[in-house]
Amino acid sequence: MPKIPLWDLPELPKNELPLHLQLQKTRVFCNNDAPTHTENIHYSGAYASMGIDNSLRLDEFKKNFKVKVIKLNEDDMEFDLIGIDASIANAFRRILISELPTMAIEKVLVANSSSVVQDEVLAHRLGLIPIKVDPRLFDYMSENDVPNEKNCIVFKLHFKNPRGSGERRTVYSNDLKWLPFGSEYVLPTENSNSSDPNSKPKTYTSYTSSQDSLPEFSTNPITVTPGIIISKLGPGQEIELEAHACKGLGKTHAKWSPVATAWYRMLPEVILLKDIEDDDAEELVKKCPVNVFDIEDIAKGRKRATVARPRACTLCRECIREPGWEEKVALRRVKDHFIFTIESTGALPPEVLFTEAVQILEDKCERVITEMS
Repeated sequence: MPKIPLWDLPELPKNELPLHLQLQKTRVFCNNDAPTHTENIHYSGAYASMGIDNSLRLDEFKKNFKVKVIKLNEDDMEFDLIGIDASIANAFRRILISELPTMAIEKVLVANSSSVVQDEVLAHRLGLIPIKVDPRLFDYMSENDVPNEKNCIVFKLHFKNPRGSGERRTVYSNDLKWLPFGSEYVLPTENSNSSDPNSKPKTYTSYTSSQDSLPEFSTNPITVTPGIIISKLGPGQEIELEAHACKGLGKTHAKWSPVATAWYRMLPEVILLKDIEDDDAEELVKKCPVNVFDIEDIAKGRKRATVARPRACTLCRECIREPGWEEKVALRRVKDHFIFTIESTGALPPEVLFTEAVQILEDKCERVITEMS
């Protein structure tokens, strides 16, 4: 076969890559054995020999970047991040998990606990109960700070199973009652002089909210997520305690994480390379465990397979596992299109969590720019 001179080759459109290079740049190929072209091409001169500038440009980023909300309710949110790199999506995930503040129980003052649950285990379970309150209304509390209405929330739990009940009773998170005016316990400090009857003991008290200091809670009391089992008490057993909550971050302890989970995945792309009809179409539909494919009638007695639900694809590769099917079906991932899911614990709505994560990332970028300048 004679060689074609370079000057006789068809001229490519300006600033456009050949189709196979464009696919390698923007797609992850999920083959039968392993995925290929998983790396991102960031080098600005990667296609310099073709006269194409691969550098990142702000105007192009603004043009391509999009956020599309797919599902939203009070507990979780699913949305698409289009036109960004995986590092940015992962930055949002890490910030949501570990750098957004919430309120969680930190100190537990146990007055009486005769249940089978040890005090330290009981305190750990209380700390993991989500508190439904906006953490932005409170301040952080350091070791030297005195608890007050701006940095502490106090809950009381007093539950007793009568001795003659004859049955076990369950203590739920609903039994935690918010004390709007602080602790009810009077605890003498180390400096108090118990030998002097005229001296008034210094007490450890905290005040969480009053109508003057935090009017937001005058008609909207602080609550916790209901229905969480704290302990089970037998006849004659009792739990009486106070739980003090403060503000913290998930990177300090998981109890301060505002999300049950935050994760993302690349958008699946399922392509039928050729028409799959009749028996092959029915076989393809049966192969997929998540019902990505469907069958449509194209003529009397003839059927053809179609891709009905590509977003549901988990890339299990059952459809291309047997020999010969890789020539019929192509599975890919879009490198700059991420399906992001946020499941809130209940402290803040998921859409608020994401906007707060964007603000934290913006603050980080501003600090870097300030240091560099």
